[in-house]
Amino acid sequence: MEKLKKTKTLLEGFGVAEKIVLLTFISAVILMAILGNLLVMVAVCRDRQLRKIKTNYFIVSLAFADLLVSVLVMPFGAIELVQDNWIYGEMFCLVRTSLDVLLTTASILHLCCISLDRYYAICCQPLVYRNKMTPLRIAVMLGGCWVIPTFISFLPIMQGWNSIGIIDLIQQRQFNKASNSTYCIFMVNKPYAITCSVVAFYIPFLLMVLAYYRIYITAREHARQIRVLQRAGAPTDGRQHHPDQHSTHRMKTETKAAKTLCIIMGCFCLCWAPFFITNIVDPFINYTVPGKLWTAFLWLGYINSGLNPFLYAFLNKSFRRAFLIILCCGDERYRRPSILGQTVPCSTTTINGSTHKEIMTPPIAPSQTLPLMAHEPLLQLLK
Repeated sequence: MEKLKKTKTLLEGFGVAEKIVLLTFISAVILMAILGNLLVMVAVCRDRQLRKIKTNYFIVSLAFADLLVSVLVMPFGAIELVQDNWIYGEMFCLVRTSLDVLLTTASILHLCCISLDRYYAICCQPLVYRNKMTPLRIAVMLGGCWVIPTFISFLPIMQGWNSIGIIDLIQQRQFNKASNSTYCIFMVNKPYAITCSVVAFYIPFLLMVLAYYRIYITAREHARQIRVLQRAGAPTDGRQHHPDQHSTHRMKTETKAAKTLCIIMGCFCLCWAPFFITNIVDPFINYTVPGKLWTAFLWLGYINSGLNPFLYAFLNKSFRRAFLIILCCGDERYRRPSILGQTVPCSTTTINGSTHKEIMTPPIAPSQTLPLMAHEPLLQLLK
């Protein structure tokens, strides 16, 4: 018990200079998260091509969750961090904590759904993806991303299930008699720590790793198949003269998106893994993790809410173009060139006195169809 009594609260011991540096840094993080996620949402809403990509519906919902984190969670945490005092009362502390758990869990569930969406499109049913991923299924997946987190956030926290057995310890840490300060303390017992961490992080993380691993294996396999065809002298584009430029561009775009989302997932895990590892270990070591370490891991996770827009800007050409159009007030230099000006070889056929034009598409060997039409762009993942 003496060890527990000596454990410091969140920021006890921070000096004035340190608080000024923290305030500057935290303000930059919050501003980056708000502006960046707003930019993502506006870009998808204004760009018709981005709206056609079904994965972007998950990205918009993810950006909305991150935006709420930066508006409803970070500012109050920053105020407590700088003032070394919680001034909003016990009830709002519970609400703010519940929002924190809800929104951060929603973020990782969105990333999990995005990885499963890409796995289904590329590895399982690449040729019928558009028919399988219906608006209803997307709506159900999005609804699950927001509903499931409520069962580990508002429901148990407002009912006090997370504090069963450790109420005395929580009350002890909520008040600092030396400085007459009050803190918004969120501590969890062993059952809640295990349940929350498994649902919010470990299960989605495992699914994402498996999904992207399968995408990588698929890319390697079809890279091998294409190399075999190249050595045999077969055209790797699946056409003898006139490849379908639109189909090739679409597949390359989807592959680039998968690569971008994989990097986004990696950044998320690097940001949140320290927190969730500590969250599940702390109850088993008598809550001896220092308060400053908790705070550092928590804000490392919050930083992730501001990273995603920058990942889109640097790694995704479509988002980068949309961002430039918005920031440059619709400058025509950054708009997509029209595909209407592209010429495609056609043949002319006369039927009942009427002339019809049809695109010339040479036959494709059945053995080449699957690896070349559906998976050739996965080679981009290996670069």
